[in-house]
Amino acid sequence: MSDTTVAPTSSARVRVFPADLARRARRRPVTITAVALTLAVVAYAALVWQRRWVSDDGLIFLRTVRQILDGHGPVFNVGERVETNTSTLWTVVLLGLALLPVPPEPAALVVGGLLSVVALGLGMDAARRLTGLGRVVVPAGALVVLAMPPFWDFGTSGLETGLTFSWLAFSWWLLVRRSQREPRLFVTAGSRRRPGRAWPLALVLGLGPLVRPDLALVAAAGGAALAVLEQPRDRRGVARVVGLGALCVAPALAYEVFRAGYYGLLVPSTALAKEAGVSRWGRGYSYLRDTVSTYWLLIPAAVLAAAALLMVAQRVTRSDWWARRRHGAVVPESTPDLQRTRAWDRAGTVAVAVAPVLGGLGMLVYVTRVGGDFMHARMLLPSIFALLLPVLALPVRRRTVLPLLVLLVWAGVVGTTARPNYHGISASGIADERGFYTQLLGNPHPVTADDYRAHPYVAGGAALIAQSPRPVVALLARGTGPAGPEWDLVPLAPGQPSGLVFLNLGAAGALTPLDVRVTDTVGLADPLAAHTTNVPDGRTGHDKNLPAAWFVAAGGGAPVDTRAVTGADVAAAERALQCPAIEELRASVSAPLTWTRFWDNLVGAPARTDFRFPRDPVLAEVSCSSSVR
Repeated sequence: MSDTTVAPTSSARVRVFPADLARRARRRPVTITAVALTLAVVAYAALVWQRRWVSDDGLIFLRTVRQILDGHGPVFNVGERVETNTSTLWTVVLLGLALLPVPPEPAALVVGGLLSVVALGLGMDAARRLTGLGRVVVPAGALVVLAMPPFWDFGTSGLETGLTFSWLAFSWWLLVRRSQREPRLFVTAGSRRRPGRAWPLALVLGLGPLVRPDLALVAAAGGAALAVLEQPRDRRGVARVVGLGALCVAPALAYEVFRAGYYGLLVPSTALAKEAGVSRWGRGYSYLRDTVSTYWLLIPAAVLAAAALLMVAQRVTRSDWWARRRHGAVVPESTPDLQRTRAWDRAGTVAVAVAPVLGGLGMLVYVTRVGGDFMHARMLLPSIFALLLPVLALPVRRRTVLPLLVLLVWAGVVGTTARPNYHGISASGIADERGFYTQLLGNPHPVTADDYRAHPYVAGGAALIAQSPRPVVALLARGTGPAGPEWDLVPLAPGQPSGLVFLNLGAAGALTPLDVRVTDTVGLADPLAAHTTNVPDGRTGHDKNLPAAWFVAAGGGAPVDTRAVTGADVAAAERALQCPAIEELRASVSAPLTWTRFWDNLVGAPARTDFRFPRDPVLAEVSCSSSVR
């Protein structure tokens, strides 16, 4: 008995546990697991670095950061309160990085890549904690991340994708850690019932909608799992859960009040531009099929789903054995406290395992409902990552050997051969975004604004504005010249800022000064375009197209005929801008932000968010006249 630990508590509870032997038995699995998971993390880091870049949309974030640092607030254009950044928290991260003595684009690239890599490591460790304690654990679902090129492409890109992955992984890691509680029946006096406190987990879950609004679905599933873990079996427990729920919703609610008062809307301008509240199931199914069929995702989905069910079932049935083994208690089967503890343990284990799956499915359905996106696979990556979280790593057992071998073969084939069957933009409007820009710019790793000077259109328009002695708006002329699309400069009223209108806001904003009004026809940065009606059968995410006449009229330009606009359309747009609803819309973003304006924006945000008017200036004028009468 010299190498055993005896802890008598009563005649009914005696523990005899060879602690030293157990430690020696666990030592080798821990080493093998650490090596296997580390290799997966290193491999993903290498793949992400190999495909490093900063996308055009990533440059949009950086212009907003430049405006904040220049004292103009969280805006894209001076004097216009428009929220062009979907991720509030990523903007905050980039703002912090901008204070460091490093160029902003490489900093965004490196931090985004690090967050992606850390997310994979955290997620695998959480899966190990949930299903593989004491056994050899190897990457399983992580092979999907390693095999799919979109995970490599958007591991950097300057977008919030890495932050999204890290939030998903960290919040679930905290949930799993919280679920590994020490049942009160088995602990000695003075021991904590669970690792740490619950409120940091609630706060992290509450930050989800600030990373991306659609992450609210995952945060809700995580909050429900946390409520089950806290076991609210009396009034005090219920009050604790209610308090944690309030903490979960507090960050998003506080920012929503700011958003409505500052920007005058309930959602970012990007949500209006892409009409995130409209159902487009057909387009969404095409977008989903584009990703699923390209990488044969039904194979790992079926294999991992079967493995997950087996692992969760085994974890639930063995939870009481683990508790007794870890805490040295042998309790009679008839003990009521033990039976209740078992029931809560099982419910908590299932809730934690299912939470990311439910959240991931919710996001997948939402993305499909709104029609997907124009970037290949990008909007599906968070939902895929969430679905993979419980099975990112699996223990090596007889029942998992075959699934792991199938996944390994699938990953090898997909990672080396599976690619989109189109170059650039497909017939349905879905783009291999990184492939498109690397080919357009002739650069395998476009990172800085200078790299985007090779853009065949944007740099020319920015140069024309810089050379103009008076305020002008640069518009793409209708038709094409000998060298392709050409710019048309239309004079604006004295005192108005010069403007450049182009679809690729990031490159246009990076290559022009902050006092140049850079805007687009689809409504990401232009408040008028965001509130117009859609173009029938337009490209997903780009199915709004504000005619050039609106930009000339808004800048006080004369209604003259040019290659880009007609005088008649400009005159009609000038009259439509006098419509009370449109005037109020423009005032909500450009009027001085007094407390009265903040309050008017706040209370009017619901109606303003729903407001739409015809994109055609003549129809808009007629519609305004009809509404006034």
